[in-house]
Amino acid sequence: MTGRPRLALLLLLLAVWGAGTATATAASAPERGPKLDAKAWIVIDARTGQPLAGHAVNRHLGMASTTKMMTAYLSVRNLPFRKRVKAGKYDPDPAESLMGLEPGQVVSVRDLLYGLMMLSGNDAAVTLAKAVSGSEKKFVRLMNRTARQLGLDDTHYDNPVGLDGPSHYTSAADLAKLGRIVMGMPRLRKIAGSRKAKLTSYRPPVTIETTDSFLRDNGWARGIKTGHTLGTGYTLASDGRRKATELIGAVIGTPTEEARNDETVRLLDWGFDQYTKRVPVKVDKPVAMVPVRYEDQDLPVKSRRRVRIGVRKGESLTVVTDLPGEVEGPIPAGQRIGMATVRLNGEPFARVPLFAGRAVGKPSLIDRLMGNPLWIAGLLVLVLFAILAVLLLVRWRRERNARKRLQKVLRTRQ
Repeated sequence: MTGRPRLALLLLLLAVWGAGTATATAASAPERGPKLDAKAWIVIDARTGQPLAGHAVNRHLGMASTTKMMTAYLSVRNLPFRKRVKAGKYDPDPAESLMGLEPGQVVSVRDLLYGLMMLSGNDAAVTLAKAVSGSEKKFVRLMNRTARQLGLDDTHYDNPVGLDGPSHYTSAADLAKLGRIVMGMPRLRKIAGSRKAKLTSYRPPVTIETTDSFLRDNGWARGIKTGHTLGTGYTLASDGRRKATELIGAVIGTPTEEARNDETVRLLDWGFDQYTKRVPVKVDKPVAMVPVRYEDQDLPVKSRRRVRIGVRKGESLTVVTDLPGEVEGPIPAGQRIGMATVRLNGEPFARVPLFAGRAVGKPSLIDRLMGNPLWIAGLLVLVLFAILAVLLLVRWRRERNARKRLQKVLRTRQ
């Protein structure tokens, strides 16, 4: 065989082998999530931060008003909620979202945060930035320093508002990571998930409703922040809870608000489908049974709250109890007995106290005697000793009576 036929045969064999390898790899590869048209997207487990699926997750893209997540984070970290701040003059472009602050208006930090997240108010963002750092420029430096500290390596800020800038960008992965941080702060979580709120520092108080249509239209949604500019398109950092599972998604760069919401719902729907709801600890079912001293019936121990958790295929779920090996009455019903720890893949997920499911009476003296092997052995020894003593006494009496009869006979013969 000449060189060229050999080369052709070798190439053919490599092609066949490569095709087979590709087929096997495709067959064994995990599902990569739904097909979306956004420029970049990701969905992560809110509990662990683990990504479930994504596309172009580290691509640098504009973030629009999802910028305000960092503005809110730094405001909560640096300002008391009750602090009152005077709004300065803000000159917006025609298309900007505003809270509607008037120059010189005094508003609480709490109300500014609601206006920032629910109304996406650029004027609220600038007011908070100046309250934290004294100027927008200093606040932007703080934003970028904080991004590095939080590990947001694909994020850079030019402003606290979200307007497009030459170096104002983030990635889907960073946006989801920041969303998880935001939703881990109880006060900010409440604000990010509010559909309606009352601004109490206004006179009279003013009620506002969220402009986040994703949050309004999906009862299971918990937040977080929308964004839109002509350069970036429509962007959404989302949070949802179903099947005892909380997921965080990020969708960047869709052409319309409707597409942004639809793709976010499809993304989170896919994510929730990866989980099964499990209830390892129930209120109406004993978590464990504890032996009761001096009783044949064990004591059921129960939790006063259930534990629900979403579990993915391949994950292990266990319940580990910390209980005494044996209990003794008196124990009233409801007395705390121990603890139960729910573990997912060996890591603690939840800890709940365990309580006596019924009352246990005080053992009687007979119960204690009968339940103590030493007492039983001692009692047997006493019984045996008593029997032996009686036998010896009977024998002694018989021998004594026999001697008396013998003496009587002898006296009679004499």
